[in-house]
Amino acid sequence: MFTGIVEEVGTLVVREEQSDAARLSIRAARTLEGVVLGDSISVNGVCLTVTDVGDGVWSADVMAETLRRTSLGAVPEGGTVNLERAVTPHGRLGGHLVQGHVDGVGTVLARTPGEHWEVVRIALPRELARYVVEKGSITVDGVSLTVSAVSAISDVDDATSPGGPWFEVSLIPTTLRETTLGTRDPGDPVNLEVDVIAKYVERLLGATR
Repeated sequence: MFTGIVEEVGTLVVREEQSDAARLSIRAARTLEGVVLGDSISVNGVCLTVTDVGDGVWSADVMAETLRRTSLGAVPEGGTVNLERAVTPHGRLGGHLVQGHVDGVGTVLARTPGEHWEVVRIALPRELARYVVEKGSITVDGVSLTVSAVSAISDVDDATSPGGPWFEVSLIPTTLRETTLGTRDPGDPVNLEVDVIAKYVERLLGATR
């Protein structure tokens, strides 16, 4: 379990492609404090297991399905990634409850700079739109954010709508500076995890009908 508060931006130093997986080796500093084999680290919102660690670099094995269903498959050697260690029972829940299970991949549509923040609009898969509400929580590339605006209901319900569903988040200078979201350009893919509570509520309500 994570909170969506990025601890540092790491660098993918080695990407070893395998027949049905990939081995990623990532350089980090703060994130490796106290980390041992078997620990979980969120990489751009994807929960990965530490399989090797030493000299400021740690490694994880990523299955083909994870590479296919998240944006990790597109991160090149030298690329940067958001990192967060799993939260401890005594830690602070600074963001919201994040599982590290990506629900889908969104696409950055536009960035609108402001005086003290930047508004980023992101397209999301139609099947996820019902879980995203204004003032609700969403995880974008492992970053816990508050939704500041959502598309019209017609864009969600009408599969023929050319625009499709989207949401907006407002990024403060710290987020722009301390995470990879400050460098994501229109057209770039981002990992999305919707609020898990919404999914549980939907499931429970469906079971009582």
